Amino acid sequence: MEATPIVIIFAAIFTNNVLLANFLGMCSFIACSNQIGTAIGLGTAVTFVMTATSIINYAIYHFVLVPFGLDHLQLIIFIAVIAAFVQFVEMFIERFSPKLYFALGIFLPLITVNCAILGASIFLVIRGYSFAQSVAFGFGGGIGWALAIILMAGLMQKMKYSDVPQPFRGVPIAMIITGVLAMAFIGFAGMVSIQ
Repeated sequence: MEATPIVIIFAAIFTNNVLLANFLGMCSFIACSNQIGTAIGLGTAVTFVMTATSIINYAIYHFVLVPFGLDHLQLIIFIAVIAAFVQFVEMFIERFSPKLYFALGIFLPLITVNCAILGASIFLVIRGYSFAQSVAFGFGGGIGWALAIILMAGLMQKMKYSDVPQPFRGVPIAMIITGVLAMAFIGFAGMVSIQ
């Protein structure tokens, strides 16, 4: 049975969360999850980039690469599209929200190498999604990634006031929280699922 775009959105957010189920995009997730404002900004940027590059990469793959027998170049092309689009987003954020631009710092250009975005484009090809399904997966995957980083930021802000043992402060507690979040999202496994 083919999954509808609505099912794909919910599955990409909860049951097949690109971050918590596939652990893609962990570097910026761990590094930018200390402040809720930064997490919201980065989550929004990742959602926008993932949705837009899913659309662009779908079109390039199905209308250029496959017809001309160049589908073996998909990784190189997908990476180039993502890099170009992130440059556009970076210039846009710098122009219209300098505060967010400086808060994101080096992690804004690092969206280019965020493997969650590349993973979404590759999943579209592997799973044979239609255009509507591709848009839904790109949007849902971005929302799922944003939800995870915002939850993490809220928990990390609470941890500032907790008595965390010294060896667990910083990255170790972040990894433990990520594991607990991943287990919590497993609870949604019976709702919807996509292959």
